[in-house]
Amino acid sequence: KLSTFSQCVRYLAFLWNLLFLLLGLLTLAVGVWGLLAKGSLRGDRLAPLGSDPMLFFVLVGLGASVVSLAGCLGALRSSPCLLRFFVGAVLTFVGLEVLGGLLLLAVRHRLRDALRDALLLCLLRYQEEPDLRFLVDEVQQSLRCCGLGSYRDWETNPYFNCSAPGVQACSVPASCCLDPWQNGTVANTQCAFGVLRLGDVAASTIVHLGGCVAQLSTWFRDQAGSIVAGAAVLVLVEVTGVL
Repeated sequence: KLSTFSQCVRYLAFLWNLLFLLLGLLTLAVGVWGLLAKGSLRGDRLAPLGSDPMLFFVLVGLGASVVSLAGCLGALRSSPCLLRFFVGAVLTFVGLEVLGGLLLLAVRHRLRDALRDALLLCLLRYQEEPDLRFLVDEVQQSLRCCGLGSYRDWETNPYFNCSAPGVQACSVPASCCLDPWQNGTVANTQCAFGVLRLGDVAASTIVHLGGCVAQLSTWFRDQAGSIVAGAAVLVLVEVTGVL
């Protein structure tokens, strides 16, 4: 017969894993909902599914749900097999996270180039991927920047290039505008139309001229302490679950 202390540990472990099981199922539901909303699960859209950011939520939610379910059932039924699987999976995740952190620390001097390459990809596929468009707009609005090194980097986009046939030719996204609102309430999606035809002085009255690479690098340096603290808390939570 289990002692009172052992019973408390059993139910505490069950409740702890139940919490993360619910969080994992919620993350999985968000990912599946995102894929369904964008039609990525249709037969003609399965090819780009591997590059869909929502797939990350599906995989994380599925992994967290499976591991947490094993922890719940293992604690409730005192199953050594399930508990060993749970402990092994969590320790594997912790090891991968620590290894990833060490790799990032080792290549930190190359992160600026990697960041530039990632932003360039987002810039080129701005109109094609709604997720990338949302990400770019959020970065440009939050950091008050435009493009990679300057607002003229948007000329590399086939839709914003001055030789493009559409109405967006010689323009930049509305998220580059100093004031992207019309009458303070309605978003003005045409606030930056034709800005690439202007000189820097005239353009400076409409859009932000500075690029986002330098701004993001500064932001990451300022937030390094918070990022390390968040990673440490995550590892501590996982180790607590194992204990």
